[in-house]
Amino acid sequence: MSYQITVQPAGRQFSVEADETLLSAAIRQGVGLPYGCKDGACGSCKSKLLEGRVSLGNHQAKALSAEEEAAGFILTCCARPETDCQVEARSVPGAGEFPIVKLPTRVISIERPADDVALLRMQLAANINFQFRAGQYVEFILRDGARRSYSMANAPHSLTGQIELHIRHMPGGKFTDHVFSAMKEKDILRMEGPFGSFFLREDSAKPIVLLASGTGFAPIKALIEHARHTGSQRPMVLYWGGRKAKDLYLSSWAEQVAKEWPLLRFVPVLSEADAGWAGRTGFVHQAVMADLPDLSGHQVYACGAPLMVDAARRDFVERCGLPEDEFFADAFTSEADKHAA
Repeated sequence: MSYQITVQPAGRQFSVEADETLLSAAIRQGVGLPYGCKDGACGSCKSKLLEGRVSLGNHQAKALSAEEEAAGFILTCCARPETDCQVEARSVPGAGEFPIVKLPTRVISIERPADDVALLRMQLAANINFQFRAGQYVEFILRDGARRSYSMANAPHSLTGQIELHIRHMPGGKFTDHVFSAMKEKDILRMEGPFGSFFLREDSAKPIVLLASGTGFAPIKALIEHARHTGSQRPMVLYWGGRKAKDLYLSSWAEQVAKEWPLLRFVPVLSEADAGWAGRTGFVHQAVMADLPDLSGHQVYACGAPLMVDAARRDFVERCGLPEDEFFADAFTSEADKHAA
């Protein structure tokens, strides 16, 4: 049994099998819907059910509250149809542009720009045409079938047949413990991708605020590389926050690009500043608000810890006039985040 889903206002239609979610069916058929974690934790895929009935799987209240559910909102990543449905959702041109493929990858190099950050360079299988948009992510498929998601830190043009990933060590983490204790060059891993709707909306001329915390810098770096490569004329300011200076593990890269490319400005922010730190301090999204109290004419791309992303979304919209549909986010939900109550 399959059901017909109509996405409004675009009028796009696709079919969903009874045992799959709306989002997985949309991804399978190249229909561009907004999404992030695919696990009911981030809320990026929140949409309005206009007609029909769905069953909602497990999800976190912060991603979809009981009040929102009562008002007819759903998460497409965990909603399974019980009838044909009409759903109101933002169409994301380009989200389904490239086919999702499974492929082996080989570790070319492992660098440690900080004691708890690994920078992996991966060689892609030459016989599989893996294409992606700057800002998207891949999932590593572990031996037991578990998956771990990481954003590409490079734009497609910048590494031929390779991808760069930034991985923070989460002590006790099944995958990151392996990366930091046993992984070595030439190891083979299996991955699938590309996934995600976090990439530049290039039909806009608005100035851009790039907001990152920790290794949330990875896809932001890819966006910068892409914008520079394509000759974008949109002014960009990058706010990158961490607790200590070591958390801004590629700050020299950001400083160099800002020096060479007049359209980019870089503002590093520390919440627990090291002795001798002469830069900005406090919460990174509050530094944006101090500098740009009126965001009504901007687009914001935010990536990092869910707490930072959620606070930025709320405060930028409520206090700085940012249109809600001009905030694009990729919250780095860990496995612990996904399974929190």
